[in-house]
Amino acid sequence: MLQGSRALVAIAARSLAEVTDEVTLPQYRAIVVLCAHGPIAMRELADELTCSASTATRLCDRLVSKGLVDRGPREANRREVEVRATARGIELVRAVTARRRAEIRRIVDTMPAEQRPALVDALQAFAAAAGEAPDQAWAIGWDL
Repeated sequence: MLQGSRALVAIAARSLAEVTDEVTLPQYRAIVVLCAHGPIAMRELADELTCSASTATRLCDRLVSKGLVDRGPREANRREVEVRATARGIELVRAVTARRRAEIRRIVDTMPAEQRPALVDALQAFAAAAGEAPDQAWAIGWDL
């Protein structure tokens, strides 16, 4: 399991590095969360990232300065800060996802075809157990 985890982390890091060197993996993860959830309160982002509110705020400070995230008062409760991915942040996630998909496809294509469905089932079960929200966009275009 650890070997597979290391392989997936390496794919994620390479995919991000091929697109940009201005965003760290934790910063990228925050943008992915915002793309998956839409605009959310800063405290909700901190919960999703399992970090403190101050850490999430500092991370967002950096992303705002890079033009990847916007934040401002929540319309429903102006005392709360809401954060959202910008068009540039969304495009970054799309580009990284496309590269990641291509690399995973290349690797999966080297596996025996009869093992591929079991891999997909196992990874879906693992993601569900980890609490990852299902993302149908990741599945589109995959032929097993």
